[in-house]
Amino acid sequence: MLRLFAGSGRSRVRLTLGCALAVVACTAAAASSAPPPTPRPAVRDTPGKGFPMRIAAYVANSGSGTVSSFDVRLERAVATTPVGAGPTGVGAAPDGSHVYVANGLADSVTFVETANHKAVATVPVGSYPFSATPSRDGRWVFAANWGSGTVSVIDTAGRRVIATPASGELPHSVATLPDGTTYVTNSGSNDVAVLSRGHEPVARIPVGDFPSGITATVRGDRVYVANTGAGTISVIDPATRKVTATWPAGKAPLGLAVSPDGQRLYAADSAADVLLVIDTATGGVLAQVPVGKTPQGVAVSPGGSRVWVTNEGSDTVSVVDPGLTKVRTTLRTGNQPEGIAITPR
Repeated sequence: MLRLFAGSGRSRVRLTLGCALAVVACTAAAASSAPPPTPRPAVRDTPGKGFPMRIAAYVANSGSGTVSSFDVRLERAVATTPVGAGPTGVGAAPDGSHVYVANGLADSVTFVETANHKAVATVPVGSYPFSATPSRDGRWVFAANWGSGTVSVIDTAGRRVIATPASGELPHSVATLPDGTTYVTNSGSNDVAVLSRGHEPVARIPVGDFPSGITATVRGDRVYVANTGAGTISVIDPATRKVTATWPAGKAPLGLAVSPDGQRLYAADSAADVLLVIDTATGGVLAQVPVGKTPQGVAVSPGGSRVWVTNEGSDTVSVVDPGLTKVRTTLRTGNQPEGIAITPR
């Protein structure tokens, strides 16, 4: 859950987005058992050997200063990794080698190696980074600095900030496109900033009240924005950089994720404790799946067969079967889980 902080130095007073949203809501209306004939050596899970690399989900626990990792196939916990203070957003590298964690209270981004679930680097960024999202080619990580009105562009090879373009008021989350452009929600100015391939601000697109979560299709032909304060989702056409539709989406949509085929959009309704399943052809809500308290982040497994939802108020993550539109299992996380990312392999 997004938190605002105020005060001198590092002394901060917590205000929850949930309180603000409550005001908005009130005002807005088997294989064979026979052994093989001869012993065979174990085969390692490596590409090209007939076995996929293990896919993992990583959850940022903002109240614990940790990241929980889970085996997506087995749906079980794997490790807990200490990161910085107040981690909120997390993004996965395209090659699955690392995840990147925005440490909101530490003004930094932590690099975590997925092979051993170890933090290997910490990069200072702007004030209160809320998200850390890699580019589609894995070359950059974009940290939306909520407290600075900027985006820190991190070179993943050098592990250093190489640019800090202005975004807008209270930048929240980031989506990257295959063409190298970057879209950033600005919760305070109710718009989306567009950064060029060279990381320069090139456009501002007005959307709804308090835009927060954002995602884009695999092809990059649509961008979806959760307007948490308005209870809507804005659909942006990247070709024209204009909003082409605005869909009703529950009470307070927050985290978003789109299916690999682009036919379904999943939105965490943080005020109704449900996952919304939305038909992207019509914008209609197909199902509302009850999850835990105050759902925040959403991530889809590479094949699209599972949707993972963090429940900040329950200290859990729900694993949803989108075909059956029901929760398969609920797993414990750390304290106050927010952002989530699933490695592509």
